[in-house]
Amino acid sequence: MPARPQSGEYHSEMAFEHKLAIRVVRKHADGVTVEFSVREDFLNSNGVLHGGVIASIADEAAWHAMSHAYKGERPATTTELKINYLRPIAGKKMTARAYALRAGKTLFVTRVDLFDSQKKLSAVGLVTYMLLDSK
Repeated sequence: MPARPQSGEYHSEMAFEHKLAIRVVRKHADGVTVEFSVREDFLNSNGVLHGGVIASIADEAAWHAMSHAYKGERPATTTELKINYLRPIAGKKMTARAYALRAGKTLFVTRVDLFDSQKKLSAVGLVTYMLLDSK
């Protein structure tokens, strides 16, 4: 297992999530901004970021927004994820801004705006987490 990351680095010891290496670069009152370094192994056959990776980044950005809203990690699982792809993402870096829309007792709902390296809106996601009982 990889060593636990330092502050601002990725939280997970899960192999796929660790490989994404998403970094929280800013915390806002209503969410977070994360960065992702685009690597060749995440590109599709057209040379742009694979849609599944974009969806995963939205999911993880939402998770970070949830952790920020509840002031720490909570047991939760994704219950819904919808992505509108607006333009291909190419370049070396992308950012995602996750907005907490609802932080309830059982559900956490976010909107995630994903931007390419030129800061053009490239995808919009709606991600819902169900909070689980901590046992």
